[in-house]
Amino acid sequence: QVQLVESGGGLVQAGGSLRLSCAASGRTFSILTMGWFRQAPGKEREFVAAILWNGRNTYYGDSVKGRFTISRDNAASTVYLQMNSLKPEDTAVYYCAARAAGTSVGIDRPGEYDYWGQGTQVTVSS
Repeated sequence: QVQLVESGGGLVQAGGSLRLSCAASGRTFSILTMGWFRQAPGKEREFVAAILWNGRNTYYGDSVKGRFTISRDNAASTVYLQMNSLKPEDTAVYYCAARAAGTSVGIDRPGEYDYWGQGTQVTVSS
């Protein structure tokens, strides 16, 4: 089992920045692939970013490329999402997710993740 706890959400003006954190416990963090997804009201859960266990391979959804950066600290069992140049359309609940698979196959699909956090709200005002 893996427990994931997100933090860092909040209200920010358009053009601003936020940094989300996700602390993991319960299993060796360093072998997990970590991902961030988001879900706005009435919409499906959307892939935001993911990072493989080595910290070098990162993947991003088209809507956040160039603005968001995912990183991880294996010693601290934490994954981060730095969000810059935020837009009102980034408003959503952001979820941290983890999976044991160590490849990029299906990395953007929510169904391919084994564990989920409870989510943190991000609201971007115009």
